[in-house]
Amino acid sequence: MNPTTLGELKKSNYKHKNIREELRDNLIEKLKSKEPIFQGIYGYDQTVIPDVERAILSGHNILFLGLRGQAKTRMARLLVDLLDEYVPTIEGSEINDDPYYPISKFGKETIEQSGDNTPIRWIHRSERYVEKLATPDVSIADLIGDLDPIKAAQKKISYDNEYAIHYGLIPRSHRSIFVINELSDLQARIQVALFNILEENDLQIRGFKIKLPIDVFFVFTANPEDYTQRGNIITPLKDRIESQILTHYPEDIETSLKISLQESKIEEEIKNRITIPDLMLRIVEQISFTARDSEFIDDKSGISARLSIAAFELLYSAIHRRMLINGEKKGTARLSDLLAIVPALTGKMELVYEGEQMGAYDVALNLINESIIKQSQTIFPLISTNGKQKSINPYKLICDWFSKGNAVVFGMDDSESAYQKIIQSIPETGSFIKSIAKKDQNLAVECILHLISGANIIQKEWLDQRIVFKDQLASMLNDLDLSSN
Repeated sequence: MNPTTLGELKKSNYKHKNIREELRDNLIEKLKSKEPIFQGIYGYDQTVIPDVERAILSGHNILFLGLRGQAKTRMARLLVDLLDEYVPTIEGSEINDDPYYPISKFGKETIEQSGDNTPIRWIHRSERYVEKLATPDVSIADLIGDLDPIKAAQKKISYDNEYAIHYGLIPRSHRSIFVINELSDLQARIQVALFNILEENDLQIRGFKIKLPIDVFFVFTANPEDYTQRGNIITPLKDRIESQILTHYPEDIETSLKISLQESKIEEEIKNRITIPDLMLRIVEQISFTARDSEFIDDKSGISARLSIAAFELLYSAIHRRMLINGEKKGTARLSDLLAIVPALTGKMELVYEGEQMGAYDVALNLINESIIKQSQTIFPLISTNGKQKSINPYKLICDWFSKGNAVVFGMDDSESAYQKIIQSIPETGSFIKSIAKKDQNLAVECILHLISGANIIQKEWLDQRIVFKDQLASMLNDLDLSSN
């Protein structure tokens, strides 16, 4: 049982540590025992995580600098696991006064009056994390504190009494991790107010001749300075943040896919009834990579990992909706389902002028189309161009079929039987598809159609709820024949 008074605390084995010592000692133990520190964070093992560990061992405040959706805030929140599980505070203290080293007037007077009978409250590490989103309306009073006339009136004390202070978020974060997100959005004059806190580890509250030697571990997050015109991190403040750690997007599809599947909020019961082939998963994840390289999207704004996460959630919902409409108990992803993820794309990309001219919807379709072709090309033979002749084998049978005026239409809400009928209407490619796609042959047929249309051999039209494949020339000739009759 934890001690409940200062006297009992002194008799126990408890040893005082400042927050940097806590973080450092617990990190050392985890490193020695090979215990994972940042669970659920992927792609940072050789880059960001070692930088964070070195910063903690050095006792540095941290600035995570990177584009949106790079797990900056999540990294900050996971630092809580490096704090001691419980620490003692003086009961009733607004700022987590350490019983051994009280810093507030309340804490000092309580110890002076009650001595070893001073009541102790133990706080869990989850209570020692404070997070603030920097917005232009944040004031010094919000962060540091100010005179509270109402408190003074209620207590019937003069305004120069320390008990008239309303403490801001930072002093209330004494002995805690304090995170400021989007630091560059904080007004310059507010950033200046942080100088003394970072340099001297104390703060001064306006109108009072006091200094509070607070013990706070600061973590800041921000986008690169040239991301928007909203503001910058002023140079003197950056100079006082000892470690600036650059975050980044996952460098490969596998890592990115692991993150997206982990973060997607999909009911387990729905997951068990829906099959998403591996190729389909990779196509959806490829969209984020394609978007980051797109000439239509502002690369300074970045493409958040939330794009893929939202896309997977919509993909599952599209299949679930089709199952409900058709009274089916199970469903499998189709390429036509990718029309459902367009809303996840249009809201998560900032377009340059050329993209604005094209329109967000068409840019999204372009990204989906490029991603299908790129991932399909990793599995299927390329359709190469040799002069004016396209080498279309082993796709010749399908291409000839379309050249005779045949067309196929994939509807998002088509039942499984209707979908199978469409697939079966396309000429078989025999052992070719079976040798490449033993399990997902239907998806393979769809991918082949996208590859052929990508080579401009047949035409593809993205409609609101359908994808149409046809031979444009054959269609025109058929229309001429009909009109002549």
